[in-house]
Amino acid sequence: MEDIFMWFILLWSVLVFVLVAIGGYFMFRKFLKKMPKEDGKSILDWQDYYIDKTLHLWTDDKKALLNELTEPVPELFRDIAKQKIAGKIGQFALEEKADYLSQELIIKGYIAATPKRDHKFLRKKLKEKNIDAAPYEKYFRQSPERGTSSAV
Repeated sequence: MEDIFMWFILLWSVLVFVLVAIGGYFMFRKFLKKMPKEDGKSILDWQDYYIDKTLHLWTDDKKALLNELTEPVPELFRDIAKQKIAGKIGQFALEEKADYLSQELIIKGYIAATPKRDHKFLRKKLKEKNIDAAPYEKYFRQSPERGTSSAV
């Protein structure tokens, strides 16, 4: 009986250590994104800036499109993913001095804000919505900027 209890304690200790390490890893990633860069603003500060500057461009149908595109993202991470994607879309909209958010701008922002491993979900979603992915192939081939990989 004593041996079983010792094994239980050992396994429990390993499980707790692994769970704390996983949680610490994600907390550390969030901490690094909050650290200011050379320009004095962090990745998250810039993301919020782009969202605030382009908030007036988001119509209900564009919000619905973003919601549909992020459906494959697990619900736990969906809000964070939407915010990251919206920030990247806002950045592109400001760079192009867009008067409205086009479908191309939204899909381009989605592609740039997500890692390559998640692009297959976007391709599948575009196919479901009967949207031709051919015009967006040039964005799929570009690698995302360093520091903008998904938190998911």
